[in-house]
Amino acid sequence: MFTLRPLTETDSIEQLTALLHRAYAGLAAMGLRYTAVDQSAAVTRRRIADGLCLLAWREDALVGTITVHHPKPASSCPQFRQPDGAVLMQFGVDPVWRGYGLGSQLMDAAEDWARRQGYRRIRLDTAEPAAHLVARYAKRG
Repeated sequence: MFTLRPLTETDSIEQLTALLHRAYAGLAAMGLRYTAVDQSAAVTRRRIADGLCLLAWREDALVGTITVHHPKPASSCPQFRQPDGAVLMQFGVDPVWRGYGLGSQLMDAAEDWARRQGYRRIRLDTAEPAAHLVARYAKRG
């Protein structure tokens, strides 16, 4: 149903940014100010640099994304500096395509990358009101 593949040089960063805005709009409506709520294309480009950015397509439509990185020693987030865990960010599914298992497919791909890199953990940062998302991920083990 969905095709997952790494971002290529020919993919539109503007299109990816627009997807992130759609995916994070519900969190923005809750008053949560994630970077992806309104980031510019330049910020999107910076956040995917040096990581694996996966795109999910449904026919010709970009409908999901996830980015996974090696630890970030210069990060202001202490968890992202830990050497035993990959860093997950910009995980989003277009609201129209939620409930079809796309988020699980994206997470599976990120976990597979992290395992192949030798990481035992995946780290992410989220706001407390969105912790239900983390709890759902914790069920995956």
